[in-house]
Amino acid sequence: MRVRAAMGALSRPEEVLALVKLRVAAGQIKRQIPPEEHWAFAYSMLQKVSRSFALVIQQLGPELRNAVCIFYLVLRALDTVEDDTSIPAEVKVPILQEFNHHIYNRDWRYSCGTNHYKVLMDKFHHVSTAFLELGQGYQKAIEEVTRRMGAGMAKFICKEVETVGDYDEYCHYVAGLVGYGLSRLFHAAGTEDLAPDSLSNSMGLFLQKTNIIRDYLEDINEIPKSRMFWPREIWSKYADKLEDFKYEENSEKAVQCLNDMVTNALIHAEDCLQYMSALKDNAIFRFCAIPQIMAIGTCALCYNNVNVFRGVVKMRRGLTARVIDETNSMSDVYTAFYEFSSLLESKIDYSDPNAALTRERVDSIKQTCKLPGLLKRRGYDLDRSKYNPMLIMVVLLLVAIVLGVLYAK
Repeated sequence: MRVRAAMGALSRPEEVLALVKLRVAAGQIKRQIPPEEHWAFAYSMLQKVSRSFALVIQQLGPELRNAVCIFYLVLRALDTVEDDTSIPAEVKVPILQEFNHHIYNRDWRYSCGTNHYKVLMDKFHHVSTAFLELGQGYQKAIEEVTRRMGAGMAKFICKEVETVGDYDEYCHYVAGLVGYGLSRLFHAAGTEDLAPDSLSNSMGLFLQKTNIIRDYLEDINEIPKSRMFWPREIWSKYADKLEDFKYEENSEKAVQCLNDMVTNALIHAEDCLQYMSALKDNAIFRFCAIPQIMAIGTCALCYNNVNVFRGVVKMRRGLTARVIDETNSMSDVYTAFYEFSSLLESKIDYSDPNAALTRERVDSIKQTCKLPGLLKRRGYDLDRSKYNPMLIMVVLLLVAIVLGVLYAK
């Protein structure tokens, strides 16, 4: 797999340098882990449960970085409890509802989850210890979001996602509140005005809906039982059972449903652009903007793509590295949203039941991006390379020189 990823990157010379920079940045993160046991655990665990998040968080100032790190780990632990389908509902619901109290208790732990998530839960006292060292403003914001999210998750343990309204409500609890909490952390740090709740909510919903769409196959095959959040109001237009989309004979209807889901997610994109355009601090801006660009890129990749029902669909590492390297201003954000929206638009099939609505939403996003007059040209693509082998060899030589300089330092 690594060889395939490397060859893919080498076939796109414009992505190679970005990958090198990403590798160097990842190495720097490991050297910046704090010496205190609880903070060392927190930052090491962050790298294990989300390498991409660990990367973008590093550009924040130390105080805010610590708060966001603990905020993420607390919510990841809460999510681990919710996701573990082996925990009986009568045990799970009280844990979710009381989780905001547990973060104040250095002795609390609950063993669940698998792999790195199990380690996080088994050693949660390190997270609690770090949480209690944060400023009161940060603690208050984290506790409030944890309380509201736990209550919302508990509600949906015993409730199916039937309507689009249910879908929006569930995504609000598990992701919109993350946007809400981050806005309060940014405000507590004294670097940003407090964003409107509606925009903070959309920042979370766009990311969450993209993940729910992309993770169809992983979620439907969850053991011991699946947990799905595609709303019945949407999928029942195309199948009798949600799992029917796994089977090749249902591919046409599966893709139509997928396109319906992506079209639903796009409604949040313009709110996200408005939220990001109001940010003042460049580190916070990059922290917020990079995941949103990844979301619009993933929507473009998933749209009209039957492979969502066959395996893992995600943006290639080289393109991800470019997004991380090249996202520094609203001009970069507008450009990325415009180009990925255009790629999605090029995949619209006029026979698709939602083609007109999809085109309408894409056009609206593109107009929002064009209006400020800041568009560049990045040439983002989701397909195979357009370059010839000779050009690749030249770029490889240049990369070798760059690597020599970097490691000489």
